[in-house]
Amino acid sequence: MRRKGESRLRGIRIIHEDDDVIVLEKSAGLLVQETRRGGEYTVEWALSDYVRKGQSKSRKRVYLVHRLDRETAGVMMVAKSEEVQEHFRSRWNEITEKTYLALVAGRLPSAKGVFESYLAEDADGYRVRSVRNPKAGRLARTEWERVCEEGDFTLVVAMLKTGRKNQIRVHFAEAGHAVAGDAKYGGAPSARTRWKGLCLHAWRLAFIHPRTGRRMLFETSLPPFAKKAAPLLDAAPAQSTGGTT
Repeated sequence: MRRKGESRLRGIRIIHEDDDVIVLEKSAGLLVQETRRGGEYTVEWALSDYVRKGQSKSRKRVYLVHRLDRETAGVMMVAKSEEVQEHFRSRWNEITEKTYLALVAGRLPSAKGVFESYLAEDADGYRVRSVRNPKAGRLARTEWERVCEEGDFTLVVAMLKTGRKNQIRVHFAEAGHAVAGDAKYGGAPSARTRWKGLCLHAWRLAFIHPRTGRRMLFETSLPPFAKKAAPLLDAAPAQSTGGTT
């Protein structure tokens, strides 16, 4: 059965909804939040319109608790109140788990590893880089495991232990293994990988629900660049321990 207003959710598939949160799958190319120019169709705008159920004067809206890069597809979550937003933001790294799939250039030197650095944005906020001075950046930690190698590329699972802008893209690029299709940070053009766009996907999201206290886990289907590795990824359908998916 189609939800009221769902036809207007271009590039958005709702996975789960309750009184406190909406979990969704975002398409690549869709902004999460408006830029300074304004007027764009975004996840924030579309879901705020959705919760108003066609009532233009309604003050209902959604509240962002984390973001995905415009070019990154996959699972994310928004809050339905400021209280829930603050609950997640104040303890994000303690109560959430974010797992990505990425196709990166070259062959990694080991089966698993950790990237940790302090990240800072440039003056216009477009690019991010690691800096030596801790006071000039924010701590970013990315744990990763190699899944398989395919030609000149390696498929990895990356677990974010912090949530910084462009974190995975910067860490792998600075290590000499840029994400395929990442023009901003020097990744190989999509034509070389056979896949279109940025080969980075927000695959799994788990969190402790603010009302029930139960851990909930959501998983999207595998992106095209990772489908051959399905037997190695334990690609079970998305499920949750508590609540309704």
